[in-house]
Amino acid sequence: MKNIYKLLLVAIFFSLSQASFAQGCEEPSNDEDGAKLFGFFQPEFDYKMTDPNVNTFKFKRARIGVTGNIPYDFSYYVVMENSKFVSSTGHPYLLDAFISYKRFKWATVSVGSFKQPFGQEVNTSCSGLHTITRASVSDQLVAPQRDMGIMLMGGNNDTKVKYALAIMNGRGLLFEDNNAKKDIIGRLTFKPLEFLRIGGSYRYGYPVNNEDRRLSFAGELQLEYNNILFQAEYIYDEGDYYAAAGGGCGAEPVPLGNKRDGAYAQLLYMTPWNLQPVVKFEMFDYDKDLENTEENIITAGVNYWFNDWTRIQVNYRYRAEIGNEVKNDDILVQLQVKF
Repeated sequence: MKNIYKLLLVAIFFSLSQASFAQGCEEPSNDEDGAKLFGFFQPEFDYKMTDPNVNTFKFKRARIGVTGNIPYDFSYYVVMENSKFVSSTGHPYLLDAFISYKRFKWATVSVGSFKQPFGQEVNTSCSGLHTITRASVSDQLVAPQRDMGIMLMGGNNDTKVKYALAIMNGRGLLFEDNNAKKDIIGRLTFKPLEFLRIGGSYRYGYPVNNEDRRLSFAGELQLEYNNILFQAEYIYDEGDYYAAAGGGCGAEPVPLGNKRDGAYAQLLYMTPWNLQPVVKFEMFDYDKDLENTEENIITAGVNYWFNDWTRIQVNYRYRAEIGNEVKNDDILVQLQVKF
């Protein structure tokens, strides 16, 4: 426990005089009082180049929520996921639900269900992702992506320093913890230059019992200059994990070895016509102790904004399994509306 207190003190020190930021898929309302309704829908068409070919219409996500402030110094945030395609039960379920205390600008405390503060891509708003799917390494190794716990955070994307430090169950959304130990998860980013942001994430916990640990860390980089955006991230993970928590955002979980890692890099350019080409390379190795357990994916796509609330994304994903390649490339088309 002494180490936990030290981490909290360091986080507070780095965040002095910084504004707080949100951990949900959307920013909470800035209104003085009252509730704000928000949400987004993502109907999608998937064409899978398997043998035989498979194609389907579905909802990637269909979320609706409410957020607001309560006098004085408190806010609330609640979101329901209504797409059966990202639910293990096929029914709508409570996704995020947390209460925040915002008395001090340098430290906001949130309690409830929210995203783990781990990773650049996982903590990108679900409606702000640059490709239709997250990288495999993000969905498989930062799982569970959501959990129950308490978090201290400060800073935002415009400040020199941004941090989040959480104590969470480690079992995932809608699961009670089954042991006496908790996961410690944190993310810290620096913005030394206006166009550069670097950072890292750390997780240590016991997701299944009191003996078998899990250790994860990540490094991230973002370069944003004029209309060009480059992002990269590396994630390493080892130890036990709770398989029933599944992959992130409905991703099909894969069996993991004792040591696993992966990375992605993506480059985007926003043209004057609201058209944004994107190319993304990702690598994921689900068992570093074995050979031929790596998959490489290259995504080529384009994003087009009709307005501030509506966009369409088209992605082609070339998937190459090292040593055992299968026919599984796909084309994804997604329309998104926010409100």
